[in-house]
Amino acid sequence: MLAKINRLKKDKDFEKVFKQGQGFKQGLLYLKIRKNNLKTSRFGFVISKKFSKKAVIRNKTKRRLSEIIKTKLPEIKKGIDVVIVATPGAENDFQGLEDVVNKLFKKAGING
Repeated sequence: MLAKINRLKKDKDFEKVFKQGQGFKQGLLYLKIRKNNLKTSRFGFVISKKFSKKAVIRNKTKRRLSEIIKTKLPEIKKGIDVVIVATPGAENDFQGLEDVVNKLFKKAGING
């Protein structure tokens, strides 16, 4: 699990990222990025009921994404808010999800 300091929690923060952020799409994931003027990067995940009707699958995907971000945190630029939106079909395997996240981060240019 990501540290509290690295998590987006408030609806207001999510809203700012969606309205003012820059978007990138890779495979079954969509990424929105916005500068936050803080010394840390914060991450949020959006996985709707369209993704899966089962909460177990939605939460498992959130945990997987969170773990991938946690391992990549030292390489990621500081001072950004990132929201990752998963679309149906992204729940398959951990390695595939990690590859897509790597490509997405490279495309967005947020790797340190």
